[in-house]
Amino acid sequence: MSHIDHELEDDQAPGWDAIDAQMQRIYGDQEPKHYGTLIPYMLGGPDPLNGISAYIQNEPVPHWHFVTYGFSELYEKESEDTEYSGYGFELTFRLLKGPDESEPPAWALNLLQNMGRYVFSSGNVFRSGDYMDANSPIALEHDTQLTALAFIDDPDLPEITTPNGKVSFLQMVGITRDELESMQAWNTTGVLREAAESGKLPLYVTDLTRPSLLSDPQLSEKIRLGADKDGSSTGFLFVDQLDWQEQKGLFRGTTYTLVIGAKQASVISKVLPGRLLKENPLTLSSSECRVTFHAGESSGVDVQEDGMDLILNEEAVRELSQRLEPVAQEFKLSACKGLSVKIVRTLIRDQDGQIVETIG
Repeated sequence: MSHIDHELEDDQAPGWDAIDAQMQRIYGDQEPKHYGTLIPYMLGGPDPLNGISAYIQNEPVPHWHFVTYGFSELYEKESEDTEYSGYGFELTFRLLKGPDESEPPAWALNLLQNMGRYVFSSGNVFRSGDYMDANSPIALEHDTQLTALAFIDDPDLPEITTPNGKVSFLQMVGITRDELESMQAWNTTGVLREAAESGKLPLYVTDLTRPSLLSDPQLSEKIRLGADKDGSSTGFLFVDQLDWQEQKGLFRGTTYTLVIGAKQASVISKVLPGRLLKENPLTLSSSECRVTFHAGESSGVDVQEDGMDLILNEEAVRELSQRLEPVAQEFKLSACKGLSVKIVRTLIRDQDGQIVETIG
């Protein structure tokens, strides 16, 4: 990516102008650092986004405020959806600014372009309240605990209506693994808002050096109470390691073993009570298997063509959530006769396939 002026690309860019107008409303005549794409994505260029601008904001802490150009339709209207422009959003990102920084860090620009590659290749769009596990530090060259991303409406940028349709501004926020689990056990917006109101995450600015929000006992308790009150908004977890086995016994009847990965064990232990104790199901899904937990008065196993349904009473829910730990082990569930749970080690690999962490 390099500095480039979008006015050289096309005179008619109503979508681009609409974004610029929103940024001018906040920053006035501040000239942003702008990074444009020399070779368009459609012509084989590596970067799907047309450009990224970075503004300097000094309140409440000095930070870079990035905004993308390209998830929405910047030039003429091409999609058939008249209500939304393109994917219907642009990403923003606020990153703590070092006192001597005159240019925003290149890794942040690459991260935003990687989000573009993900959306353009998969067709999956982001919405406020979403999260994404990066499985590794969001800035690979930095020593940081932030290994996942959360998405929330940018507090300074409301949704706009452009000539090409509506565009919302979704702010990307770097989060730790245990914060991600708390969002899954409750909801993303609740955790981020509690953190912002406590002063620990002003304007949801990403700070690579910060510790986990849950290291603050008061904030951690507020988040736990929120999850207890509201339950979990996570009805579906896609997991890499998931299987179940059926054993037919001559005298003991049929027994079942649920197999899950150690990395998922702690997440499931937090989400399960927040779903089933509020009478909501939880589905685990892998590329080859589906297991759905349901609340019921009596516990049992129901095998379907496309997977397995586990019906758990309150006692079984509490027992399972207490016993699920990120440790390789196998145990019988006393509150659900005929069901065992096997937790197997999880190997975390980097982009090159090298094992960087073993869990369990």
